[in-house]
Amino acid sequence: MSHFTAKQLQSLQSQLITEKQDIEHRLKQNEHYGLGDSMRFQTGELSPIDNHPGDLATEMYDREKDISLLEHDEFQLERIDSALHAIQEGHYGICAVCQQPINFERMQAVPYTKYCKKHQPETVVSENRPVEEEFLAPAFGRTSLDERDDQNGFDGEDAWQIVESWGSSNSPAMAEGRDIDSYDVMAIEATDEIEGCVEAYESFVATDIYGHDVSIVRNRQYRQYLENREGDDLLEPDSSSDDLY
Repeated sequence: MSHFTAKQLQSLQSQLITEKQDIEHRLKQNEHYGLGDSMRFQTGELSPIDNHPGDLATEMYDREKDISLLEHDEFQLERIDSALHAIQEGHYGICAVCQQPINFERMQAVPYTKYCKKHQPETVVSENRPVEEEFLAPAFGRTSLDERDDQNGFDGEDAWQIVESWGSSNSPAMAEGRDIDSYDVMAIEATDEIEGCVEAYESFVATDIYGHDVSIVRNRQYRQYLENREGDDLLEPDSSSDDLY
């Protein structure tokens, strides 16, 4: 026996039917968000790899969004059908956890819910993703070696950095770092990686051709080394950094 009055139950049922009709009409009109066709067909491209990867990225984002919207609508239809069935069976508005009646105000706000406010489960983030995203992980595709401890060779990231050094369409607002004061340091890890060296120490400690007469090259890496108070404390202090010690 429902704890709602006949008028309340009729109002909630009408609300559920109206919402169901709206969703079904929307799915029919937009052909399930266009997901019946492949992305290649929708874009009209002969190949998903063309001269405009930015355009393809936009299409990929739109497709991800369409999958999420379709999944949400299908899930809503399932919940609405379940609620309409519960009305017919006479157990509509009863919490599935505590078996206590759910108040009318909550059912008005969420007419398809099976839970009272106290026992509402947490939202689960769907892992249903476009198959094309498999090429995006790890970063720089299948040639990324940064995640492997046993590899330090030339990989996809290094290839991109060489190409990127000739310029890109990015602005400082789109740069990886946040302290960007020059277009020269906008490249990926431009200020972190040192060409020809493994450790920052190697970039400013120098010797003669015979490996003698050790000297210090006071470059940017050397000054950063002192400022961060890293490594060997026996390095000669730089006059411009005396105030740091």
